[in-house]
Amino acid sequence: MTLFAIGDLHLPGGQDKPMDVFGPGWEGHMGRIAESWRSQVKPEDAVLIPGDISWAMTLDQARADLQEIGRLPGRKVLIRGNHDYWWGGITRVREALPEGMYALQQDALDLGETVVCGTRGWIIPTGDMPLEGADRKIYQRELARLDMALKAARKKAEGRPVTVMLHYPPVLNYQRISGFSERMEAFGVRVCVYGHLHGAGIQAGFTGMLGGVRYELASCDSQDFQVRKINFL
Repeated sequence: MTLFAIGDLHLPGGQDKPMDVFGPGWEGHMGRIAESWRSQVKPEDAVLIPGDISWAMTLDQARADLQEIGRLPGRKVLIRGNHDYWWGGITRVREALPEGMYALQQDALDLGETVVCGTRGWIIPTGDMPLEGADRKIYQRELARLDMALKAARKKAEGRPVTVMLHYPPVLNYQRISGFSERMEAFGVRVCVYGHLHGAGIQAGFTGMLGGVRYELASCDSQDFQVRKINFL
């Protein structure tokens, strides 16, 4: 099995959301993604999609986008992004997914050679911007959800490498520590795949080794709308 990742597909979900308003690179972006996907991914492979899958507001509106992804080769593993408003109760989401597509929500999935777990995450506190109020509560809730996901992964992994998928970046080039990174380091996570960052914001995303964890930014425009191989060994 080969592991790939590409996030922030931002499919239309029945909404009038032409992505080329964010730059000419987004014009026909899903066609480019699908072409790259079909040329690299085999049925036995897996593709991590770390959130912001569809602009749909309801699950019914998202079905066409989910089917489009489902027609691509390989197993697909999803987590919720901040724009996935269609993602409600996890049971209904899982019932709507095509065969070979899996939704994670503070739990883990055994892919054979690696166990992947995850949750959405949240913005992280920095020295210039400590979190307060609602943001602080959501941050603490997402840390608790990561704890649950890691515990679920521990039960399944039995010594195999663990891959974490988050939507929000758990570290940044100017803030290389957070509650998320501390938990992953303590657990011995091998690699963390995340998305969320676009355009000029891509430069803020940390990629590389830190505290024994390798961080991989996988928002689609950060990798020229190509699926990218993730080395989890």
